[in-house]
Amino acid sequence: MQSSPGTYQHSLQVANLAEQAAEAIGADPLLTRVGSIYHDAGKAVNPTFFVENQVTGMNPHDSLDPFSSAEIILRHVTDGAELGRKFRLPRRLIDFMLEHHGTLITRYQYARAVLASNGDESKVDIELFRYPGPRPKSRETALLMLADNCEARVRANPPKDEKALRQMIDQAFEYVQQQHQLDDTRLSIKDLHLASESFFHTLQNMYHPRIPYPEYKNPPSSINVDTLPILEAKETDEK
Repeated sequence: MQSSPGTYQHSLQVANLAEQAAEAIGADPLLTRVGSIYHDAGKAVNPTFFVENQVTGMNPHDSLDPFSSAEIILRHVTDGAELGRKFRLPRRLIDFMLEHHGTLITRYQYARAVLASNGDESKVDIELFRYPGPRPKSRETALLMLADNCEARVRANPPKDEKALRQMIDQAFEYVQQQHQLDDTRLSIKDLHLASESFFHTLQNMYHPRIPYPEYKNPPSSINVDTLPILEAKETDEK
């Protein structure tokens, strides 16, 4: 909360998402919540290299090549596991740190590397941008991966309406499945549907639209309290 405030807030949001989904599919909600709160602890080692902790206009990745940049991003997984072992966290919590990105790639850094190679993907070793894994091995860590993906998408580009929100959730689920990240879990099609619906309702509450306040062209002058009517308190039988 002190060194990585953005990561702390992100972890709370993801924990809310994953916990509610765990409740919906009959997984362990408490384990899911606690594991989600700890999942990004490794970012505390290099907090400013993660966008949620950065000040606008100050991104240290801008001065790094994509490979060095990716190395720092990837390392938050193993840094978290090292911290977990140092402070004797249960192995099940360390699993959330190791599995929440599975064997996905850091897409932003990979795209930068391909761009630097004039769009020739054959010149870029994609394995240098891949998280060490393993892939999620439980329903609880799988829900964290899905919640992490959904929350990041919605935070980066808040949806304008319910249709856009559903599309973002569907895209996140589809991407994770296409990358075979759920192959080692026992999540059923029904579980995925229930989790998706749970995410939708939770995110809807988090990012609900607000009514814009009107702007006054001629704002009222400050109120003179001396001109306000005096209200006399009346005695009642109730104390």
